[in-house]
Amino acid sequence: MSLREFVNRLERRGLLLRVRREVSPRYEAASLIRKAGERPVKLERVRGSPFPVVSNVCASRELVALALGVKPKNLLRTLLEAIEHPGEPERTRARGYRELPPDLGRLPILLHYPFDGGRYLTGGVVVARDPELGLNLSFHRMMVVGRDRVVVRILPRHFHTFLERGTREFAVCVGCAPHVLLSAATSLELGRSELGMAAALRRTRVVELGGHLVPEAEMVMIMEMTGEEREEGPFLDLTGTPDLVRRQRVARLRRLFVREGALYHAILPAGPEHRVLMGLPREPTIFREVSRVCECRDVHLTPGGCSWLHAVVSIRKKGPEDGRRAIEAAFRGHTSLKHVWVVDEDIDPRDPREVEWAMATRFQGDRGMVVRRERGSSLDPSADPETAVTTKVGFDLTIPCDRPRSLFLRPLSGR
Repeated sequence: MSLREFVNRLERRGLLLRVRREVSPRYEAASLIRKAGERPVKLERVRGSPFPVVSNVCASRELVALALGVKPKNLLRTLLEAIEHPGEPERTRARGYRELPPDLGRLPILLHYPFDGGRYLTGGVVVARDPELGLNLSFHRMMVVGRDRVVVRILPRHFHTFLERGTREFAVCVGCAPHVLLSAATSLELGRSELGMAAALRRTRVVELGGHLVPEAEMVMIMEMTGEEREEGPFLDLTGTPDLVRRQRVARLRRLFVREGALYHAILPAGPEHRVLMGLPREPTIFREVSRVCECRDVHLTPGGCSWLHAVVSIRKKGPEDGRRAIEAAFRGHTSLKHVWVVDEDIDPRDPREVEWAMATRFQGDRGMVVRRERGSSLDPSADPETAVTTKVGFDLTIPCDRPRSLFLRPLSGR
């Protein structure tokens, strides 16, 4: 299912908010998306561009489940299965694309907030190729600094490794299918292509454009690094606070391909779609790591923790060290994690009241807490701004093995 097919499905179900009047790409478009909450939005007329804007297509777990054809409760298992058993994308001929002059001014790239460093391309999936490591898909925000220039925010992860190994030219796909977006947001091992995960989730077609093999998308940009650096930011990041201004690499737009009737996908910074696409793919990576040390039942990255910094992990406890082992494994499974709570399987990890109840009745700070000082998330404004070193804390809220289990259960709860 392509992005436009999914948008059409949302409209048939009455889930799509359509704005037919002309809106400005400066603040107004972002304001309308923000006011829509988790509801998908289509802005049909954006001043200065012939392309409509769509947003919030993955703004909730329910929308993601609809896109994948599964129930929301099965999302974790579905993503985990796709990670562990990748498929093979279908290579097809690129049809319906036309090449436009390489001018970013043609696109409805939004200026989201008054304090932003500039207009930001937020929904683009970077597709990079390395002769030995293959194809890598990832997200990187891009601040427009010229007609054909962007500054790219790049963390020291896989795309950075590709660039260090000599990659200079890469593709940026805007308007990918939801299952491709989820796969691109997932951190797989270096050398494993996220396209395999996407193909396991749903049928995935890849095409060749401008000499690059890419997943089908509404728009495909071919870019190259220029060797320059410029300041990038400020940018409202996942935590709802402005990220630091840093010097980052500059890329030049070389070629621009668009489908007939193309849609431009914009992800609102710090909005629900941003949180879902960042956080949801981390749940299976935490699950995999915790499952190596004990029996993991569920993982939930909490909205209050920005769907990034806080997690609740449910386990079936079999030994006195399982809670502590699960904490250590969760930090390995998602290195940006700051706080983690480990609960027994009778506690719903998605219900903050139940988690707090477990902390009130099953937790003792002198023996159930793990504290460590190490590198965390650069998105955390309380971490060291230079090194991102932070204090991570894990809370073992599981029933202690040296006490009768019956003392900690709720006979009237039905669980």
